[in-house]
Amino acid sequence: MAVRLRRRHGLIAAGLAVLLIAGVAFWVATRPAGFRTEDRMFTVQTGPAGDEQVRLDTRLFVPDAATSSAKAPAVLLAHGFGGTKDSVRDDAEDLAGRGYVVLTWTAQGFGRSTGTIHLNSPDYEVTDARRLLDWLATRPEVQLDQADDPRVGVAGGSYGGGLALLLAGYDQRVDAIVPQITWNDLDRALFPGGVFKRAWAGSLFTAGLAPGPGATPQCGRFAPDVCRTYLQSAATGRSDARTKALLTRSSPQTVLDRIKAPTLLVQGLADSLFPLDEADANARGIAATGTPVQVAWFSGGHDGGQGSTADQDRLKYLTITWFDHYLKGIGNASTDFTFSRVNGYDYRTNSVRTTALSSARYPGLEGNTEPRSLQLKGRPSPIANPPNGVPAPLTNLPSLGAFAQATEAAGALSDIPGQFVRYESRTLDEATDIAGAATVQLLAASPTTEAVLFVKLYDVGSNGNQTLLGGQVAPIRLTNLPTSLDQAKPVTVELPGVVHRWSAGHRIRVTIATADQAYASPPAPTTYVVGLAEARLTLPQVTASPIATASAIWPWILAAVLLAIALGVALAWLVARTRTRRRTTTTEADATDKPLVIRGLAKTYTDGFQALKGIDFEVGRGQVVGLLGPNGAGKTTCLRILLGLIRPTAGDVLIFGTPLTPSSDVLNRLGALVEGPGFLPHLTGRKNLELYWRATGRPKAEARMDEVLEIAALGSALERKVKTYSHGMKQRLAVAQAMLGLPELLVLDEPTDGLDPPQIAEMRRVLKGYAANGRAVLVSSHLLAEVEQACTHVVVLDRGRRVAAGSVGEIVGTSNGQRLEDVFLSLIGGDAR
Repeated sequence: MAVRLRRRHGLIAAGLAVLLIAGVAFWVATRPAGFRTEDRMFTVQTGPAGDEQVRLDTRLFVPDAATSSAKAPAVLLAHGFGGTKDSVRDDAEDLAGRGYVVLTWTAQGFGRSTGTIHLNSPDYEVTDARRLLDWLATRPEVQLDQADDPRVGVAGGSYGGGLALLLAGYDQRVDAIVPQITWNDLDRALFPGGVFKRAWAGSLFTAGLAPGPGATPQCGRFAPDVCRTYLQSAATGRSDARTKALLTRSSPQTVLDRIKAPTLLVQGLADSLFPLDEADANARGIAATGTPVQVAWFSGGHDGGQGSTADQDRLKYLTITWFDHYLKGIGNASTDFTFSRVNGYDYRTNSVRTTALSSARYPGLEGNTEPRSLQLKGRPSPIANPPNGVPAPLTNLPSLGAFAQATEAAGALSDIPGQFVRYESRTLDEATDIAGAATVQLLAASPTTEAVLFVKLYDVGSNGNQTLLGGQVAPIRLTNLPTSLDQAKPVTVELPGVVHRWSAGHRIRVTIATADQAYASPPAPTTYVVGLAEARLTLPQVTASPIATASAIWPWILAAVLLAIALGVALAWLVARTRTRRRTTTTEADATDKPLVIRGLAKTYTDGFQALKGIDFEVGRGQVVGLLGPNGAGKTTCLRILLGLIRPTAGDVLIFGTPLTPSSDVLNRLGALVEGPGFLPHLTGRKNLELYWRATGRPKAEARMDEVLEIAALGSALERKVKTYSHGMKQRLAVAQAMLGLPELLVLDEPTDGLDPPQIAEMRRVLKGYAANGRAVLVSSHLLAEVEQACTHVVVLDRGRRVAAGSVGEIVGTSNGQRLEDVFLSLIGGDAR
């Protein structure tokens, strides 16, 4: 019963209020300790022979409690590529507040530091960090293991994470490291499958072109050998021997067998620059020597930022417990594998919602996978490679992966016809999980004996909308190919690692495409023949259990939470006792065949104004229901709640028996025009309608475009740009947009606004004809005559209350037709807001 849910929500809200009070009290009691900072330009000897000097811009954070008689361990905190010491200030303050002496610095070639960018070269950036360790050992507040050997951890993300690994390999004084979203093999990361990652490489190169000491027009602040490597790679799209040697020099893979510092590896699920396989390779190499390793996957990354709020808390907890155990000798540092699965989107925080999971074993080291093989439908097909990859879809924009995925879902970045072959599973009967990298067996033939291909894994929803998992693709350069597919040998392709759940009713799709704007493609046009060897997909699955938030691990915090909950329940019970007796509402099952059921809908704004005061009404099939009332009666507020644009204070909205939520599939059965249309003025009316429909992600055929355009009756104006339209023409186009797909429930706010009398008469006919086919229409208006002539039923609102409802005939009456007019006139005298 919906009314029970409302009461339960009240109980929860009251409980959460008490939890908030308890949380604030806890924060006050446990807030980080104070610290001071020291900024200085620090000169270090660097270079292969140690005879070059660079000046590094540094900042030291010293806890108030750290003194020469109460020494503290230190953390060296490195920034990401293109950043400075200020980029990691928040993390530094967090660690300093927990009793660590923290040293941050701007790497050479960035910000105020001198020198040039060598991509974490052992001769330069790694040597710089070793000199900083020397200096930390001289600080009176820093704890020493022995002379010149500070008790120190190293942390950093991306560029800083690579430095943490390399430094631990080159300097055995490092006691623990937490590298995040970083690489193992820089050559593989920038040339995955032998294909140049053009968009990301260009973005990174741009970050080094910022003005500064020693910058040049073509190379910015890059070292000459690094600049030459980029220019050569960008020109050829390939990694030659010199490129591979330079990138390997800056790769942690060269020192993993020398890392003795316990390592917490954090890698992002939304990361097309350094995907999960980079962390997997680091974990394997470090653990092979017996060094403790923990791996954590989270929902962020170079494309997904910091991930969900829950993930941020989890990673902070893992980091602090890792350093506490290995630097302070307190607490436990688990090596359990933890990861997240995205399960929705939180519109309040504008971030994803995740479920954290844990397994005793990391599958990259000890198995723990349960691979599932799924049959796919599809067949090999010829596909065209466009010259230089143009035209082509763009599956990833550096650092903007979420935007790229959203645009892809809207159809703007979809695979181009003729350039891909598709394989697809049957509709899934049950939810299906993946945790790791799926694999397929690829077959290919090429007249040039070479091919560059891009393999992608999609989730296809029940509405046909496809989502590229992780916003990532698996590029692969194939050589020595036959010219005929019957001579081709299967090639195993490992797709990017992801964590995802396909819901029941969805489908799994694998596509093989010839081009992607984010990568370099062969310059010459040609046609390949491509397919899957067995039309089968192997999905890794990990046995794992949901885990609580990090704070729940501390028993005394848990006890405080339980106490707060008990107080909250008691408070909520007292509040509930003051409420009036609940009224009975229909269950969802009773409303499954009703387009719209509204029960007890109320809305109070923050200034105390009550726009709606518990209104009830229904819209049945075949009905055109007019929502009538003067301006300010609450009509538009009601419609905005109905569309999920604002949230009600109380009440229920059921669409075909389904409670309204922003992401509900039932919204596909609803079309709407509320508060005026929004069109792109430089596009034609037809193009605007097509663009809108593509954004829904639904198949083009379902738009019923021809029928809708006939309803709009815009004639040749459809081919004109919208900026030339009159207000009335825009209104007619907006109504047509709302009717795309011929939804079962059509919601219109003042649809006749701006129309001339003949157009108004035509709109009345359209609305009645639309509902006559078993569909329903809810139309708001402040015009009495309009509702009388266009609607079968009417709901009258006045100052947020429903004052009349029923068929037009019932309310108008059969005698003189004055009843509805009398009601409406009585509203006009009110003080409507």
